Amino acid sequence: MDYRKLGPSGTIVTAYCLGTMTFGAEADETASHRLLDDYFAWGGNFIDTADVYSAGLSEEIIGRWLKARPSEARQAVIATKGRFPMGNGPNDIGLSRRHLGQALNDSLSRLGVEQIDLYQMHAWDALTPIEETLRFLDDAVTAGKIGYYGFSNYVGWHIAKAVEIAKANGYSRPVTLQPQYSLLVRDIELEIVAACQDAGMGLLPWSPLGGGWLTGKYKRDQMPTGATRLGENPNRGSESYAQRNAQDRVWAIISAVEEIAKARGVSMAQVALAWTATRPAVTSVILGARTPEQLADNLGAAKLTLSEEETTRLSDVSAPQPSDYPYGKAGTDQRHRKMEGGR
Repeated sequence: MDYRKLGPSGTIVTAYCLGTMTFGAEADETASHRLLDDYFAWGGNFIDTADVYSAGLSEEIIGRWLKARPSEARQAVIATKGRFPMGNGPNDIGLSRRHLGQALNDSLSRLGVEQIDLYQMHAWDALTPIEETLRFLDDAVTAGKIGYYGFSNYVGWHIAKAVEIAKANGYSRPVTLQPQYSLLVRDIELEIVAACQDAGMGLLPWSPLGGGWLTGKYKRDQMPTGATRLGENPNRGSESYAQRNAQDRVWAIISAVEEIAKARGVSMAQVALAWTATRPAVTSVILGARTPEQLADNLGAAKLTLSEEETTRLSDVSAPQPSDYPYGKAGTDQRHRKMEGGR
C-alpha cells in the first residue's frame, strides 16, 4: 500500500483515489456501493466526487454508504467540488460567497458529514474576485466545514495569483490541484506543474487513462462501438475518436504502452497508471472505473513498478510537443540566448 501526504498537509491518502462521476449515472446505487466496498477492501481511503455529478446523486449515494459503514466512514478522506450550476437562478453558479455557501451546505447534507476533508473549486470563475472566493474558503476552514481546499482545471497564473493573495492575507492556502493528466495529455507540464510545485501543492490527476484510450480498447481506423464511452459517443470532446485517431503521436504512445504491458504480463491500464502515479508532485491518481472488474485491474497498478528504461521510453514517446514560442523550440532557443547573455 502506497500512502502519501495530501499535498503539503498532514492528511494521508492512498496513491489511487476512487472517482465517482459514474455514480448515479453509469452505475446505480447497488453497483456504486460495490465499487466503494471493493476499493476500501483493497485498502483505499480517498473518495472524490462533485455536486454536479448526477445532479447531486453521486454525493447522496456516497452519503448513504458512509452512514451504513461507520468503520469505513471513519477512515474515509472525502473530496468534493463546487462551482457549476445546481439550479437555474443567476446565483446558482460560480465561486461567489453566496453560491459557494449554499453549495457547500448542500454537499455536507448530501454526504451526511459535518466536515468535507477537501473542498475543490471545480473551475476558474472570471466574474468573481478571487479575494472573495479565498476569504470564503478560509472562513469555511475556520468554521470547521472543510479541512482543506484545492482547485481543479486551473492554469498556472490562476494558481500563482491565488496562492500569493492567500499568503498576503494570512488565509489558509490551497493544498491540491485536480487537472487532466495522462500519457496522452501532458501539457500541464509546460507551466501548471511548476506552479503547483512552487506552491507546494499536490496533483490529483483525472482521466489518467485518456478516456479509455490507454487501455487498448480503441483501434486505429476502426470506429468504436459497444458499451464504451466512445462507442456510445464517438464525438466526445477532446477524446473524440476522429481527433485522436488522426494523431500519429497517440498511436505511438499506445503502441509503447502495449509493448511494455505484454512484456511485463500486465494490463495496459496498469502501465499507464503506474507511469502517472510516479510523476513529480502527484499525490493520488483518480480512478474512474465503471465496473468491479475495471476497478480491480486498475488497482493492480499499485503493485507495478516500472523500470527506469520503461519510464524513460514512455516519457519520451509522450513528451509534450508545443509548436512555437514560448514553449516550443523558438521559445527554448530564446531562453537559452537570454541566459547566455545574448539578444
